[in-house]
Amino acid sequence: MFDALKPQPADKILALIQAFKEDPRRDKIDLGVGVYKDATGLTPVMRAIKAAEKRLWEVEDSKTYTTLAGDPAYAAALSGLILGDTVETGRIAAIATPGGTGAIRQALELIRLARPGAKIWLSNPTWPNHPSIIRFLGIEMAEYRYFDAATRGVDFDAMLADLEAVAEGDVVLLHGCCHNPTGANLTLAQWGAVADLLIRKNALPFIDIAYQGFGDGLEADAAGTRLIAARLPEVLIAASCSKNFGIYRERAGLLLAIASGAAKQPVLQGNLAFLNRQNYSFPPDHGARLVTMILTDEALRADWQAELEEVRLSMLGLRRQLADELRRLTNSDRFDFIAHHRGMFSRLGASPEQVEAMRRDHGIYMVGDSRLNIAGLNAATVPVLARAIVATGV
Repeated sequence: MFDALKPQPADKILALIQAFKEDPRRDKIDLGVGVYKDATGLTPVMRAIKAAEKRLWEVEDSKTYTTLAGDPAYAAALSGLILGDTVETGRIAAIATPGGTGAIRQALELIRLARPGAKIWLSNPTWPNHPSIIRFLGIEMAEYRYFDAATRGVDFDAMLADLEAVAEGDVVLLHGCCHNPTGANLTLAQWGAVADLLIRKNALPFIDIAYQGFGDGLEADAAGTRLIAARLPEVLIAASCSKNFGIYRERAGLLLAIASGAAKQPVLQGNLAFLNRQNYSFPPDHGARLVTMILTDEALRADWQAELEEVRLSMLGLRRQLADELRRLTNSDRFDFIAHHRGMFSRLGASPEQVEAMRRDHGIYMVGDSRLNIAGLNAATVPVLARAIVATGV
């Protein structure tokens, strides 16, 4: 049987991680892997997570299953963080998932179950796992232009022009904040225009929000998602706790499905639970329980928010430092976009050959499309990167 299997293409980011590990140079810089790192290169455990884990260890008296959908308290706490009071709780169906990727997979399974002929529209560029999973599931997809390679900002006119081809019942996948891989975000006014188009087209918005709190703050980063949820009758939202709670390996995600009315919610909730049962039955609980404890405890939540704000401001400071250093070296403002982007990533605009030259000649590792992880830098390595960018002619 296994002789019929064909080799699968290597994941480019995982291959980059391996190449970095094998590089013997001591001054190498990893800007490829999408995890937050502090100034020492460590992905730390947040203070509130440590405190919650200690408390959980003391009081937890069972490891039995929760429910197919996961702990309802987790869904309530995290949906409150994302949506605020935008949507009546009676319209919200939710399932806990293994990370944000699990939420995306289950959302796509739900779409295929509800409307097999729906087409998924993706931004160009987008996170590579989006098209990979869609393609694997055999769902039709299309792209809409998003990133302006000249300005390194959102090409909003092109985006709207492409989305005019969306058909009734199609699904438009949007990044809730901190667009991956570009770092270029929609303004709130642009979110409103997208909502207008989706309403006119009777299309379903599917929002992937993996970096809430990493951009302009918890509330600001959720503003676009809340606007869509307030104006559209049905919405899918895939959320991840990996980044903003720093619990990558705990795989804590959530899929929210907003029904057009409370009467429709039970069937929607039942289908979500059914999909969990078909895939992995009961979702992981440890990370989800820590998140719930933090969001429902005033002191833990305050400490978590304070540390998250430190992380956000650190990344903004690195962005500003890199933009300023490149302005000094080039005597131009053409890299100022780095300071304007938000989240962990920016797309630099380098060619694959220039990316390879930075790796070969300077020990700087980034994804081939020139996506760089700002959080992989520190104050000492920013000038090193800036000199490499200039030296390779980006």
